[in-house]
Amino acid sequence: MNGEITIKYIDLFCGLGGFRLAIEAAARELGGTAECVFSSDIDEECRRVYAANFSETPHGDITKVEAEAVPAHDILLAGFPCQPFSIIGKGLGFEDTRGTLFFDIARILEAKRPAMFVLENVRLLVKHDGGRTMGRILETLREMGYQTDFRVLNALDFGLPQKRDRVFIVGFREPARFQWPAGGIPMKPLAELLERDVPRKFYASEKIQKTRLKQESRTSEPTIWHENVSGNVRARPYSCALRAGASYNYLLVNGERRLTPREMLRLQGFPEWYKIACGDYETRKQAGNSVAVPVVQAVVRETLKAGVKMLRSEPVRSAA
Repeated sequence: MNGEITIKYIDLFCGLGGFRLAIEAAARELGGTAECVFSSDIDEECRRVYAANFSETPHGDITKVEAEAVPAHDILLAGFPCQPFSIIGKGLGFEDTRGTLFFDIARILEAKRPAMFVLENVRLLVKHDGGRTMGRILETLREMGYQTDFRVLNALDFGLPQKRDRVFIVGFREPARFQWPAGGIPMKPLAELLERDVPRKFYASEKIQKTRLKQESRTSEPTIWHENVSGNVRARPYSCALRAGASYNYLLVNGERRLTPREMLRLQGFPEWYKIACGDYETRKQAGNSVAVPVVQAVVRETLKAGVKMLRSEPVRSAA
């Protein structure tokens, strides 16, 4: 990119701004810059935290925003709500109102015709309803003329000590030579992410700790103990996926305590300067709904590399 291009992007269902951190870092890696021209999230607490970190308050409910009112942009970014397709949710897909929010992405793509897009969702979206839900999404995107592909990527392969599988969908308005990032980045040790002095409020009860010890044993190296839906406990040198609606005892450091808000943000790849602007409960929910920044950064970097010719030949029109 050599610095001559400023990527204009929109950040839908923006949450804590993980996509924003990712694209701005990816643009810098390629020698360019990125400018957010529109952001949106229905959650008031997320909008407050986003504003505290980026000095910009996102718009609210995207269903109430006319597509024509969205500024012209080069790339659309969206981690659209995953609950309709999640193993934790009821799995209703498009029968759930939140599932139809994909079509708000589609109407903006149809109206604004950006050169590229990157979408993110839970892994189970791929097989939801026997694959018909993903098929409908891909068909919708391709009918609009976008070259589209998808892949499931794991945060463990991109340096984070968190087992987090997510599906990414990328698309290009014109034919592009896109390659998925390979990953293979060594995992950062848990010891580098965990805080040393943790308030007692994060510790599980003595009863819970004893229950954990009946199933696992502590080691000299830090581990995170994961309790699955069947009640079985396993200790790993990494975290299982952070979840917004999980029980407080779902993940316990060394079988003893819950993760702190800062530790959860670190597990998602957020930088140390990122401000925590709300309480523990809200931050826990927000982190569980967020994206793993290094994974998104790798996908967006490859997307920009593949689409840069389009940007050079047809830069975004500010009046569009």
